[in-house]
Amino acid sequence: MVVGILALQGSFNEHISALRRLGVKGVEIRKPEQLQDVTSLIIPGGESTTMAKLAEYHNLFPALREFVQMGKPVWGTCAGLIFLANKATGQKTGGQELVGGLDCTVHRNFFGSQIQSFEAELSIPEIAAKEGGPPIFRGVFIRAPGILDVGPGVEVLADIPVPFDKASSSDLGIQSPEENTHSEKKVIVAVRQGNLLATAFHPELTADGRWHTYFLKMAGEVGEGALCCRSTSVEDPSFSERDKNDLPIFQ
Repeated sequence: MVVGILALQGSFNEHISALRRLGVKGVEIRKPEQLQDVTSLIIPGGESTTMAKLAEYHNLFPALREFVQMGKPVWGTCAGLIFLANKATGQKTGGQELVGGLDCTVHRNFFGSQIQSFEAELSIPEIAAKEGGPPIFRGVFIRAPGILDVGPGVEVLADIPVPFDKASSSDLGIQSPEENTHSEKKVIVAVRQGNLLATAFHPELTADGRWHTYFLKMAGEVGEGALCCRSTSVEDPSFSERDKNDLPIFQ
């Protein structure tokens, strides 16, 4: 299996290293024709406006939209989530072009600026049920977006309590997850809709490979057979210990 990683800007190298630790090859994608050589794609985190300008310059948007519409698995992390959303708010003047396909509304800088980046424990029952391990994942949020609402066909995989200042901001349109007005308000940070996976955080910066194995199994479903891999395994013995740890990760 070969996974494409959109390599215009951002953390594409970190995704390549995360895949390498699982014995899977990741290839950098910068031109539309390169998408023909892969059956799945990761759109990494980075600066979404810059990524959009570069994608437009390289005429990638038509090919990316076709890739999504063909039902091929695509995973967007952070800025990649913004790319996949049908609607994005909190954008700079003039906005930015989106790939779309994911029935949700994303607030581009929901959690604030770079200095407001943080880590948080996320409840991930669906991922733990499929990939094993603890029901908690430590998410790394770097100038992260938040998902304000989702359509009926979107499965919520993780959410997080809304910061007080965000919960009291009426312009974001955050709703309580339950009818009880005293229930805790939350913002969605991970979803799946068919062939699309999206996370507001950066699994590629952690030692926990379960989000990557979850996506690889999505990709395997469109191949000749389902891919069976475990987050603790490295399938290709040709990858050395140095290769598996060539970038710093959060433990």
